[in-house]
Amino acid sequence: MPRKPTLPPDDVCPRPTIVPSTSTQPQSTQPQPTQPLSPPIHLSSVYRCQSPEQADRLLGGDDEGYVYARDGHPNADMLADKCRELHAADHAAIAATGMAAMSLALLAHLKSGDRAVVSQQLYGKSLTLLEDESARLGIVSTRVNTCDLAAVRAAMTERTRLVVVETISNPILRVSDLSALAEIAHRGGAALLVDNTFAGPVVCRPHDFDADFVLESLTKSMNGHSDVVLGLLCGKAAVWQRVPAALSAWGFASSPFDCWLALRGLSTLAIRAERACANAMATAQWLTTQHQVEAVHYPGLPTHPDHDLARRQFGQRFGSIVTIALRGGRAAADAFIAAARDVPFCPSLGELSTTLSHPASTSHRGHSESQRASLGITGGTLRLSIGIETPDHIRAAIATGLAAASKH
Repeated sequence: MPRKPTLPPDDVCPRPTIVPSTSTQPQSTQPQPTQPLSPPIHLSSVYRCQSPEQADRLLGGDDEGYVYARDGHPNADMLADKCRELHAADHAAIAATGMAAMSLALLAHLKSGDRAVVSQQLYGKSLTLLEDESARLGIVSTRVNTCDLAAVRAAMTERTRLVVVETISNPILRVSDLSALAEIAHRGGAALLVDNTFAGPVVCRPHDFDADFVLESLTKSMNGHSDVVLGLLCGKAAVWQRVPAALSAWGFASSPFDCWLALRGLSTLAIRAERACANAMATAQWLTTQHQVEAVHYPGLPTHPDHDLARRQFGQRFGSIVTIALRGGRAAADAFIAAARDVPFCPSLGELSTTLSHPASTSHRGHSESQRASLGITGGTLRLSIGIETPDHIRAAIATGLAAASKH
């Protein structure tokens, strides 16, 4: 017969003594004579209510406070409040990802039968959401070149309720006229949603140009440390009414720990952005002198087709992304990626260090070759996210890749 297992003696594994609490208040409510300089992390998923009446008031929005972290928690509110200030917005909400933030805007603002006009140069996953997934809900999107204002006007219909654009497009870095797009959208009874991820609030605040919604992937430069996945949606009061309910009902809630990390990242955003933008400008200028490079896309270059508009909207900072096209196509890109070991192939952006992405095989892999070609994306297109290293280090790291690419 099998032997009956025995438990270790109490002196080796003492059994805890559980004492029922008689307090009606959380133990952490004792007043403190001083306050922590670093914001605390509130990891609780649920909050203790004093009574059903209080819970009803909290859940109904009549009282301030928290009940369940899906509906809201202190770390999300601290982060949202700081982001709201940075963007000079009426409201802000934190979502689990950048795509969740975009979904939140769509679900809060649109209904079946509505239409959207969207930039043809949006991030590939954004187009999947706005076209394929939204169509399943009865929402139809029309792609258009948002740099062509006449084309945007022509695409508007009486059912259009949203215009979607990126401040700086991914990955060819075109810049659209936000004020003009806002005027077109509003005249047609629509709202303007701007994905500001490639710019960030240090470079551009789209609400200053009358955007209704502003989206950021906090995963990128606003956090900046490669350790968080979060999204931000900011908005005007006029379009915000349904956002909190949609955030809760569709389960887009954020993690308290991720919010705490992102709030910490925001504390260095200004100096990181200043350094990265300066490095990107210097790198773009240097790349124009390299014979292995067929084209350099960067709004700060006078040769960029939207340079004058970028200066009006951004001032003296043009973002940290530089996109290049290599002579030799895909073979040259593969050689560059294999050789440039100090420029990690990481399909994201906004990190402390310089990284690269290959749009044809990552962000725009869902496009056909002809669709990518129409956007200016080839097999030799590389998107460089410039970090805060020294300019000499960045040039040396890229030069290693260029030397390998020159053999193709």
